[in-house]
Amino acid sequence: MKLQCVSLWLLGTILMLCSVDNHGFRRCLISIDMDHIEDSFQEIKRAIQAKDTFPNVTILSTLETLQIIKPLDVCCVTKNLLAFYVDRVFKDHQEPNPKILRKISSIANSFLYMQKTLRQCQEQRQCHCRQEATNVTRVIHDNYDQLEVRSAAVKSLGELDIFLAWIAKNHEVTSSA
Repeated sequence: MKLQCVSLWLLGTILMLCSVDNHGFRRCLISIDMDHIEDSFQEIKRAIQAKDTFPNVTILSTLETLQIIKPLDVCCVTKNLLAFYVDRVFKDHQEPNPKILRKISSIANSFLYMQKTLRQCQEQRQCHCRQEATNVTRVIHDNYDQLEVRSAAVKSLGELDIFLAWIAKNHEVTSSA
């Protein structure tokens, strides 16, 4: 009798875990060298932040906005913020320094690769966008839109470490190197 109860309990646990996995709680694997991205950012962080004319304003609202993200929304918010950086920030930023521009291009290329990975998750129906995720992304876009375009791009680049830390915390990241 006890053996049957244990067997039923194990079966129930396995089915529950499979059900949770199928409903989007599984994190998408991002196969990229986050250390390389973080190192690239650290090399340019001081120069970028020195150009920030609004030190008391934030685009990503520090970690407050990102910390309220539920596990179910992590993929969607990541996908949306990668698109935000690729489609707006990197394009709006005009960098005269070739060394800094190379580092930014390297980071942008890594973000494009991560977008590709998340598109595959979305195709496998593992990346749902709920209203809460859309609202967080909208807040970040609204913060960006409140500044002049170049200032907003500089501010967002200066806050890139917040987003990188959030990615590392919320995604299973592996090195592609």
